[in-house]
Amino acid sequence: MEHISLSELHRRVRAALDGAFALPLWVSAEISELKVNYSGHCYLELVEKGATDGVPRAQARATIWRSRYAQLAPWFASQTGQPLAAGVRILARVAATYHEVYGFSLNIIDIDPSYTLGDMELRRQQTIAQLHADGVWDMNRELPLGPIVRRLAVVSSANAAGYQDFCNELRTGGYAFRVTLFDAFMQGAAAEESIVAALERVADQAERFDAAVIIRGGGSVADLNCFNSYRLASHVAQFPLPVLTGIGHDKDISVADMVAHTPLKTPTAVAAWLVDRMMQAEAAVDRAALQLQDTVAAAMRRHELHLERTNGELRRLCSEFAVRSRSALDTARRMLPVLVENFTARERARLDTSAELVEGRSPKRIMKLGFSVVRMNGGAVTGAAGLRPGDRLDIELADGSVTAEVSGTAQP
Repeated sequence: MEHISLSELHRRVRAALDGAFALPLWVSAEISELKVNYSGHCYLELVEKGATDGVPRAQARATIWRSRYAQLAPWFASQTGQPLAAGVRILARVAATYHEVYGFSLNIIDIDPSYTLGDMELRRQQTIAQLHADGVWDMNRELPLGPIVRRLAVVSSANAAGYQDFCNELRTGGYAFRVTLFDAFMQGAAAEESIVAALERVADQAERFDAAVIIRGGGSVADLNCFNSYRLASHVAQFPLPVLTGIGHDKDISVADMVAHTPLKTPTAVAAWLVDRMMQAEAAVDRAALQLQDTVAAAMRRHELHLERTNGELRRLCSEFAVRSRSALDTARRMLPVLVENFTARERARLDTSAELVEGRSPKRIMKLGFSVVRMNGGAVTGAAGLRPGDRLDIELADGSVTAEVSGTAQP
């Protein structure tokens, strides 16, 4: 049976590949792995993923030889602000090669940094569009922020200069801020996950704080790229506390800044803003105290005037009452003898009338008219029914008394 050797097959594949791709091509892909060995050569794994599911659709090994890598790596970093690293999408000029032992690979001879910058901006715009579609774009900005923001949950790196600048600026302000650090990586591949984890720790104890602060010092565009990620920006937009950002950029504003309650340029600027807010609150309290003092003074003056008017009115009324009382007393003093005389006359007349009435009803006067009082055994006899023959009766007359004996009784 006719056949060829394996090496012959590889040779023919290499010849076909060399014939089909004699010239280098520009190829877009994402770096999934990157290693630089001791010799200075760079070895990469390139991948193309599905737009919706992120599943790899194609994969290839690639190399950048030492001499080219020494030129391309710093050039790429200076133009994009980030190093060649896993997760970075690149547009590379490559030569397709095939080796009988090592198989298919790509030799990178050039990289276009503008493609990477454009891809970063595209992802940034996609994040913005998704946050709008989710309806969370304005959520954090709509949270109320009290006039006194003193209890601060700070997401930063403990060793970062930006964090130290932030704390120093707060101290110089002279106010008693309470700062609680939630340590996190603020750059590199682990930054997004670390910052999100720190924010989640803050959210778990949100009632302890007035606001959350995300700060870091200045950095390259790539260093700040994690703040454009959908996951991090979505956490900031929906955070239960107002979020202040000072991410240390001068030119571009990150998506996290856009959805934060109050974005500021640098950590120092955040601290200065907080100190200024405390100064405004203190000034408002001072103004309120002065206003209260003026209000109290005005009220006291009104009450003093009212008391003075009341006192004057009281003195007038007392004086008028004294005059009226004195006049009434004088009148009473003049009228008293007359009133006493009239009262005495009336009472004398009333007594005379009573005496006449008593005299007219006197028993002696009645007995002078022919009546008498009959008694038996010391008791008055008022009728004949109780008398018996032989009873002794004492009869009192107008001019004396007689004793009689009952000889008989007769009924009317």
